[in-house]
Amino acid sequence: MPDPQSRATTHHRTAHYFLEALIDLGVEYIFANLGTDHVSLIEEIARWDSEGRRHPEVILCPHEVVAVHMAMGYAMTTGRGQAVFVHVDAGTANACMAIQNAFRYRLPVLLIAGRAPFAIHGELPGGRDTYVHFVQDSFDQGSIVRPYVKWEYTLPSGVVVKEALTRAAAFMHSDPPGPVSMMLPREVLAEAWDDDAMPAYPPARYGSVRAGGVEPERAQAIADALMTAENPIALTAYLGRSAEAVSVLDRLALVCGIRVVEFNPVTMNICQDSPCFAGSDPAMLVADADLGLLIDIDVPFIPQLLKSADRLRWIQIDIDALKADIPMWGFATDLRIQGDSAVILRQVLEIVIARGNDSYMRKVRDRIASWRPAREAAQAKRMAAAANKGSPGAINPAYLFARLQALLSEDDIVVNEAVRNAPVLQQQLRRTKPMTYVGLAGGGLGFSGGMALGLKLANPSHRVVQIVGDGAFHFAAPDSVYAVSQQYRLPIFSVILDNKGWQAVKASVQRVYPDGVAQQTDSFLSRLATGRQDEQRRLVDIARAFGAHGERVDDPDELDAAIRSCLAALDDGRAAVLHVNITPL
Repeated sequence: MPDPQSRATTHHRTAHYFLEALIDLGVEYIFANLGTDHVSLIEEIARWDSEGRRHPEVILCPHEVVAVHMAMGYAMTTGRGQAVFVHVDAGTANACMAIQNAFRYRLPVLLIAGRAPFAIHGELPGGRDTYVHFVQDSFDQGSIVRPYVKWEYTLPSGVVVKEALTRAAAFMHSDPPGPVSMMLPREVLAEAWDDDAMPAYPPARYGSVRAGGVEPERAQAIADALMTAENPIALTAYLGRSAEAVSVLDRLALVCGIRVVEFNPVTMNICQDSPCFAGSDPAMLVADADLGLLIDIDVPFIPQLLKSADRLRWIQIDIDALKADIPMWGFATDLRIQGDSAVILRQVLEIVIARGNDSYMRKVRDRIASWRPAREAAQAKRMAAAANKGSPGAINPAYLFARLQALLSEDDIVVNEAVRNAPVLQQQLRRTKPMTYVGLAGGGLGFSGGMALGLKLANPSHRVVQIVGDGAFHFAAPDSVYAVSQQYRLPIFSVILDNKGWQAVKASVQRVYPDGVAQQTDSFLSRLATGRQDEQRRLVDIARAFGAHGERVDDPDELDAAIRSCLAALDDGRAAVLHVNITPL
């Protein structure tokens, strides 16, 4: 007769506990490009589906660059890192450029790569059973992404899978956030374990570390510096990752009379209708400034082009003040503070409001009023640039962006991968709400397609507009972008700026060798098209192959109608692509 206190023991593979851990961590999506290393996970997901058990939704991405960038777009909106599954060394290599971008964006991404099986003779379940398992076995697979992740680990046994994933999540969400990497050998995923052998690791007790404010003395020092300055300025790029920080900076700028510049912005950091918003060129302000704030910015200016910046007193407030992952940085600061800019700026704001008397407030109001001629001159310059339509086959980018500004709403999310035309876009396509602008933070082009999809997934009620140069469009694996858009009903609006090549490559050669042979012979090895009518690239056809609406515009007078047609398709649930021939390379 059986012991009444005995009970049946439940056995599960490591893959089962892996999925349980993802759910415990709040992971909602798995962006996946699967391979032979994922067999146990695929089997476990199928079993859960047959049992009606909930698991993170799998989004299949035909290319890893799209998978990682989708996870980044989702994390940018939600702050929650998602899982990305890639195939051994090959998938890791394909994902590496996007992981570098995630690292520079400071976005949490959980990169999960398989490992080639190690058992050769059938000793263990999941061992090598095909040719590719031998040729995908590498000495150091983790080295592919090691420079761009905060934490890396190879799972040695299924018994620690929950603890390992909990620690990975703590690293990727701790300030400053960033990607982490875990490798899963196929044999480890196939291991079977008793439920009783699997310890619990509640994420709340192994959680992330958040940055905070600053001690009162340093908050007071910043307030003192601002209140005694005659012409303070602030340079920022990614403060807008927090909507609260945008609101606080906007208020502090008005209370202290600070002109704010966004240099190579990653987010919208201050309402561009604010009288304190001063554009994107720090050189226009540094000459007359006596105090500068560097707030959440990696590269505030180019030192060799702005030597006058050395004479300013600089105060740095940053979630990542040391820039430890940039070997040589090169920006001297007099006061360096690491912390949450929203918290720190609010501390400073409270001190200024408490201390600001009528005389100080009047001085600030007069200072802000004195900027009006400069703002009006900048507005006139923008309007003059946009008034030039260009010509058929060579539409002026400023005119294109101005028309988009007129036809888009302030709630639409704009992803700027215009590369050489990015500064023109920033001037013409102005944003007024937090989280409605995404620029390039990393060094890898091809981010905007996947990011747009991730942003759309996280913001289903918002239109998402990807603006991309033709050179960067090739890097984005566009067939994968529109395949995912179609399969998962994530319509995005892509505007392709076709100048027939890589303008950034040409401009770089011209900066270093302005009178060189390449300049004299117009030989920059950067053209992607001949310009002949019979050799035009039909980039919209890539999207059309996956059900998207496509328009091509050569004539500036046809631009408005084409944009409206694309927006109508978008509102109808279809992706839309507008291929615009702009001023050529």
